[in-house]
Formats: sequence, C-alpha cells, structure tokens
Amino acid sequence: MIAPMTWLGHFRATLVLGLPLVGAQLAQMLINTTDVVMLGWYGTEELAAGVLATQAFFLPFMFGGGFAHAVVPIASQAEGCGDTRHVRRSVRMGLWIVAIYAAVVMPLLWNIESILVFLGQNPAIARMTGSYMHIAQWGMFPALGTLALRSFLSAVSRTQIILWATLAGTLSNGLLNYAFIFGNLGAPEMGLQGAAVASLISATAIFLVMLGWVLSRQVFSDYALFRGFWRPDWPDFFDILRLGFPIALTIIAEVGLFAAASLMFGWLGIVPLAAHGIALQIISLSFMIPLGLSTAATVRVGQAYARRDGEGMRRAAIASLTLSALIAAGAALIIFLAPETLVSLFLDKSNAKAHASLVLATAVPLLFVGACFQFVDGLQVTGVALLRGLKDTRTPMIMAIISYWFFGVPTAYLLGFVAGWNGVGIWMGLAIGLGGAAILLNGRYYLLTKRLSFT
Repeated sequence: MIAPMTWLGHFRATLVLGLPLVGAQLAQMLINTTDVVMLGWYGTEELAAGVLATQAFFLPFMFGGGFAHAVVPIASQAEGCGDTRHVRRSVRMGLWIVAIYAAVVMPLLWNIESILVFLGQNPAIARMTGSYMHIAQWGMFPALGTLALRSFLSAVSRTQIILWATLAGTLSNGLLNYAFIFGNLGAPEMGLQGAAVASLISATAIFLVMLGWVLSRQVFSDYALFRGFWRPDWPDFFDILRLGFPIALTIIAEVGLFAAASLMFGWLGIVPLAAHGIALQIISLSFMIPLGLSTAATVRVGQAYARRDGEGMRRAAIASLTLSALIAAGAALIIFLAPETLVSLFLDKSNAKAHASLVLATAVPLLFVGACFQFVDGLQVTGVALLRGLKDTRTPMIMAIISYWFFGVPTAYLLGFVAGWNGVGIWMGLAIGLGGAAILLNGRYYLLTKRLSFT
C-alpha cells in the first residue's frame, strides 16, 4: 500500500504544477494590461473604447474556452489511468470544437458596434470599439487553439512551455503596442486599431510557439497528438460538448457579471468607465494567481479520482484553497497600501486628453472594494475547478448563474443607481455575487467527496 502524500507534499505538488500556469496567466493578463496602460496614455476615449472592446471579445472567447477547459478533467483522468489514446482523442476533439466555435462567433464580433449602441453605449465610443474588433476578432482562432493546447499540457503535467510561450507573446505585444499605437519604430500611428493589430499578432505567436513545442518534443511522441487529426472521435466530441457547455455557461456567467458592470459604468460616463477599466485590470492581475492554481487543482483532483484516492482529493482541495486565501491576503494588503501608485501606472498626467486626476479619483475607491472581494473571488474559482476535476459541471453552472445574475447584477444595479452609490455600489454588487458562488461551490465539493465510497 502506498503511503498518502504529506501535507507539505500536496502544497509542493500544487505549486510545481500551478506556478507555470500562474506565470502564464499573469503574462496573458499583462497583454491586456499593456493595452490598457498604453491606451490610457493615448487618451481617455481610446481607453474607454478599449475597455468595451476587451469585454466584448472576452465574453465569446471565455464561452468558447469552456470547451477547451472540458478537455482538462477528461484528459487528466485518462492520464491518471495511463490511457494516452484517450488523452489524444479528447485533445483532438477539443481543437475541433473550438475551431468550429470561433468561426460561428465571427459575425457577432463583426457587428459589435451596432450591438453596443443598442445597449445604450456612446455611439462614438461604440464606433471606435467596432474598428478595434474588425481586426482583433481574427485572434479568436489562435487564442482558443492555445487554450486547447494548454489543457493538454496541464493534464499531462507539462506546463513550463505554457509560461514561456505566453511570455514571448507578452513581450511582442508590448513592443507592437509601442510601435502601432503611437507610431514609433517607423510604424504608422494607428491608436486603438494599433492595439488590435498587436493583440492579433501576439495571440498568433503564442499559439505557434506552443504548437511547435508539442510537435517537436520527444516527450509527447507517445501521445501522437495530431495523428489522424481529421478523423472524428464522436464519443469524445460529444463528451466534451456535454461537459464543456455547462463550463462555458459557468464562465460566461462570471465574465458576464463583469461585462454587465462595464455596461453600467458606460451609463455613468467616459471617465467612470475608464476608471473601472484600470481598477479591473489591477484586480484581474492578482486574480490570475488563484486562477492559474485552480487549473492545477482540477488536474490533481482528476488524477486522484482516477486512482480512487479519496484522501488525496481532500488534501489537494485544502491545499489549493489555502494557497488561494493566502494570495488574496497579500494582494489586498498591496492594494490597501498603494492604490494611487497602482492607478497612476496607467495614466499619463501630462496628456490633457487622459483626464488623469479625474480618473485617479474615481478608480481608487473601486480598488478598496476590489481588495475586499479578492478572497471570495479566489475561493469561488478554486471551488469550481475542484468540481471540474470530478467532471461535475451542471450543478456548478446553476449555482454560478444564480449567484451572479440573480444576486450580483441586480444588487450592483440597485446599489449603483437606486441607492446612488455609483461605481462603488456596482463593485459591491460584484462582491456579493462572487461571495455567494464561493459558498455554494465549495460546499458542494465537500458534500460530494464526503459521499464517495472510497477513502
């Protein structure tokens, strides 16, 4: 009988698997942060349009990402049983599904200007958002393909290349933003459209680097990932759809919560929307750490479940939740100590178009609220990841929709507009929605694992 892994071993295993994913999440987020920083330097209108464009792209992107995330529990459990054939089939069908999905959402993205005007956004800002999206939307294919490859690499515990590929994309995005937004290095000055060009090139670079690594490394030869790529494996295809659709709805429920907040800030005006975009970038950067570790939690629970290791599942969950809480505490402390400094990084006070003092004064109170919901945000993303390791996706979807849309969004509207608390009220509504999800999701994982027949 194999002795159970020690507590220290569980923390170490989670960090070894999760830290490259954390780094990759941070690097990916830095691509968006670079866009926000440089657009903030360029002008407030461009920044406001960039905020709407980012949210408009990420809603369908994250929904499609649900199908890529469905590969993780399937491939992880197959890897835990040593079934490389099943790993290959699940990844291949995941790539099929995200490619089909990307083609389907293209008309929606192309017409984003009309959609935003219908939703009550400033027509000029909506027009600028549309010009951005006509370029950036083509990045949906490589971005979703990258997520599918990340799911494979995570499931087989080979995550280092995810970090290096994403870092390469981050560096190229920063350089290309500098060139195409402002017209430096001999490039034309394209403003907001320049940020779209940079994002498209960077997304493609990340995918190609990761794909080249998988194809060239001997360690992946047993999986033969692209052998018979055009041959369908319908059981795995529909298994991914069955698991992926609830995951996609769960993700979109949370992302949609923040997108709804962005729309509400758009009703408040350009300066509040720009301030919201900056505060959201800062909070999102710290959130990337528990988000990266949450994928490690899915993999570790899935592999333990395949081995019928109940104690391993329990300890993997506790290790992941503890790390998430510690990270949230550290992030909240930094935000409380230096909110003005953090916001100022996104502003050019010498540029009259940037309205730096107004944006700064509006963003700082939002950060104080955001620092408080760091805890529940980290706990909810870990809770849903633990349940995915058990292939439990339908009930978490319902819990997320109830938490975010029956409590979070209405509360945000009531506190923001009816109570008159404006942006702070909207963010307090976000916190309430996230808190409810954290309680429900982790409570469900506890009950499910308690009922399992193996120990």
